[in-house]
Amino acid sequence: MFRPMRRFKQQIADSECKEILKNEKRGVLSLLGDDGYPYGLPLSHFYSEEDNKIYFHGAKEGHKIDAIKNYDKASFCVYDSGYRKEGDWALNIKSVIVFGKIRLVTDEELARKICTKLTQKFTDDREYLEKELKSALPRVQCLELEIEHITGKLVNES
Repeated sequence: MFRPMRRFKQQIADSECKEILKNEKRGVLSLLGDDGYPYGLPLSHFYSEEDNKIYFHGAKEGHKIDAIKNYDKASFCVYDSGYRKEGDWALNIKSVIVFGKIRLVTDEELARKICTKLTQKFTDDREYLEKELKSALPRVQCLELEIEHITGKLVNES
């Protein structure tokens, strides 16, 4: 169902893909938007190794929510900040693309867990977290991307 990677010599292991998903803070979620146009948007995410899913949060209405309600397939792309080999100008970047089905999270406890984990990617300020959960959680829509296929590669920009 999913295409094999064309440049397979650049492919990175699933374990490396998962580390990138775990450690990077942002990626681009791509959905099928209005009139069949692709709709890609940058989002912060939380990758759960426990259930091998990616979680997001955002507003309860808008283009993203409408797109998800109309079509549940999505892709999510994340890449690291890269590195340069000594004396080389070219950047080496590891990127990951995930394909799967996305759904709205309706379970309030899961939504609380997702928002907590997302906040903890950016700060360990417990007071801030509690304030945000109390004031913003009722207005937040969490999303769950169930991973069906994952691939990653190392690209040298030269």
